[in-house]
Amino acid sequence: MSDYHTPVLLEESVSAIVTDPSGVYADATFGGGGHSAAILSRLSPEGRLIAFDRDADALANRPDDSRLTLIHNNFRFIHNFLIYEGYGDGIDGIIADLGVSSHQFDTPERGFSFRYDAALDMRMNTEGTTTAADILNTKSEKELERIFRLYGEVENSGRAARLVCAARESSPIMTTGDLEKALDGALPQFARHKALAKIYQALRIEVNQEMRSLEKFLSGAAASLRPGGRLAVITYHSLEDRMVKNFIRLGNVEGKEEKDLFGRIQAPLKALNKKPVVPSEEEIGENTRARSAKLRTAEKKEVQP
Repeated sequence: MSDYHTPVLLEESVSAIVTDPSGVYADATFGGGGHSAAILSRLSPEGRLIAFDRDADALANRPDDSRLTLIHNNFRFIHNFLIYEGYGDGIDGIIADLGVSSHQFDTPERGFSFRYDAALDMRMNTEGTTTAADILNTKSEKELERIFRLYGEVENSGRAARLVCAARESSPIMTTGDLEKALDGALPQFARHKALAKIYQALRIEVNQEMRSLEKFLSGAAASLRPGGRLAVITYHSLEDRMVKNFIRLGNVEGKEEKDLFGRIQAPLKALNKKPVVPSEEEIGENTRARSAKLRTAEKKEVQP
């Protein structure tokens, strides 16, 4: 499993949600199975774990454990599937690690990394129809500028979009090398890799509709938890973290304060930690991909009269 992906904040996240060894839990992002394995190790024979992953490659990491049900689908549908499994409102804990797996980054043909000259794919579900190349070659300049600015927080997003559109007039942008060449005039020499990383993040989010999936997941997770059930979410960039923070605090990802007739904020969860938990220096030293991780945990509120 470690070759596929090294789980981040493993002890902190699993300890936060597993409160009953005979309970029912969900791992919304199975990946290499690291968090799932840690949860299963704490469960009694009566415990259950429902895990999700939309990447078919992750299914090969399934352990031989009858307590585990592994569902090949997007975690945005978590509530629907938990209802189908008979646990629609009785889950004791849910965990989600929103990072891209090391396997996805390190497999050239998946197109997630500019370290390799490979096809621009970036689909987490390889059965999906839209790739990063499709977006780069079909979206308008205005749409590309929006994607780069909104999802990658690219400072010169307008210039990057213009360069992409100019380059594709000569030939389609199909590979990571094509994209880097097209963006050459927008990449500062002193921070070239950092700028590319932002572009790749933006494209990956657009390809996989990650922000919409996260919003759907958060509302589905809240609906699925029993009162007192716990949620742990590990994020890796500010867009994700802001959405999770807003949802826990206010009940929506936009950060809108909505109150009922009694002046109570309409949020189904309450935060368990005022500030996010971050990896130790030791963990970052062992796994540099953990350096931007933040863990937020919350508990489902009791039903208010």
